[in-house]
Amino acid sequence: MSVVSKVLFHNILYLKKGGTAMRIVTLTKETKQSILDDLLKRSPNNYTQYESTVNEIIENVRSNKDAAIFDYTLKFDRFALNAENIRVTRAEIDEAYRLLDQELIEVIRQSAENIRTFHTKQLRNSWFDSKEDGTILGMKITPIAKAGVYVPGGKAAYPSSVLMNVIPAKVAGVGQIIMTTPPGTDGRVNPGTLVAADIAGVDTIYKVGGAQAIAAMAFGTESIPKVDKITGPGNIFVALAKKAVYGYVSIDSIAGPSEILVLADETANPRYVAADLLSQAEHDELASAILVTTSKGLAEQVSREVDGFVKELSRSQIIQKSLDNYGYILLAENMADAIDAANAIASEHLEILTKNPFDTMTRIRNAGAIFLGEYASEPLGDYFAGPNHILPTNGTAKFFSPVNVDDFIKKTSIISYSREALEKVHENIERFAKSEGLTAHANSIKVRFEDQ
Repeated sequence: MSVVSKVLFHNILYLKKGGTAMRIVTLTKETKQSILDDLLKRSPNNYTQYESTVNEIIENVRSNKDAAIFDYTLKFDRFALNAENIRVTRAEIDEAYRLLDQELIEVIRQSAENIRTFHTKQLRNSWFDSKEDGTILGMKITPIAKAGVYVPGGKAAYPSSVLMNVIPAKVAGVGQIIMTTPPGTDGRVNPGTLVAADIAGVDTIYKVGGAQAIAAMAFGTESIPKVDKITGPGNIFVALAKKAVYGYVSIDSIAGPSEILVLADETANPRYVAADLLSQAEHDELASAILVTTSKGLAEQVSREVDGFVKELSRSQIIQKSLDNYGYILLAENMADAIDAANAIASEHLEILTKNPFDTMTRIRNAGAIFLGEYASEPLGDYFAGPNHILPTNGTAKFFSPVNVDDFIKKTSIISYSREALEKVHENIERFAKSEGLTAHANSIKVRFEDQ
């Protein structure tokens, strides 16, 4: 169990008796702060001990390009990569279609269409506003030229994340989308990953993983082109590499462990709540699953249901460690306090299971994605509904948004003034510039009216 302040335990009502899987804690100002502090320990920003290793990899790839990539792939993935086999071929993609269950392929297609439909509604158009005096102001919307998507390999291969990264870029009109993903020891890539990439519209797939893949996309090599933006999940080395190259390229975010918060009252179904909490706890030992409720009865029922599920589910060891580390049931005195806690935690996924979830939702300010009602469980958003499942974590929903079409466009301001329009305001501009000591700025305006 993770270390939290002593005050937390003074407020525990019900703690792991007889194998119970979740602790119930009275929600107070002190316990809320203790849990917030505890959750923040999972941030990639706290893993600075790996930064020197990551920086060394980045500099090696930046200097030695393909040669460095080939060396790291042999070292970490035990596959002899070279210029001839670094790209996934059309034949490999076709083989992936044959290997994958045909019904699953159809589900991936349907999911892709839902994601495409949702993100198409986010498209923006350039706009211009003109006045009679010759003033023209506007905003020019342009997609970025090249985007790079990182996809984990092995057991962490998630075709759904391929769709969520690539489709918004395609909708935005990105000219070229490349993907990097680590190969197996046999040089193959997960067939689900390949099929999802093909359906989503990736142009080229490279068999490169880890921090070296991020460096390759950030700076370019003989085989891999430099991109303008890098998106996609990965382990701590990938996360730190994205952080290190930010500024040379844009990135989506520094993703932390998965998290879910369920906000519920006495009307919620405890079995549904328990199942939904565990849907995120199974990701890894650092995942967070929190229930905030006003009902002591629901809290106790959910804890019992969790215990029953943990004994049945295939990833029970991971789930139990996740719950021991970052699983909480917070018992609030009233719904206002419960909502305040939800806003403070700013969870990646927020489910609202209250008598009137839409009314409760109006008081939520901070969440990556909000799921309303008992039939909108979190996996619906992960796989099929259409909104993006790449969401802000570790409290960053207070200022970050899900991956969306805007992540793959640039906005350029447009300004045009006639002489008549500028003449009306030139003295004001000159005065403002002089007040900042920037006489060249003032002069740039002044010279246009020297004949007056």
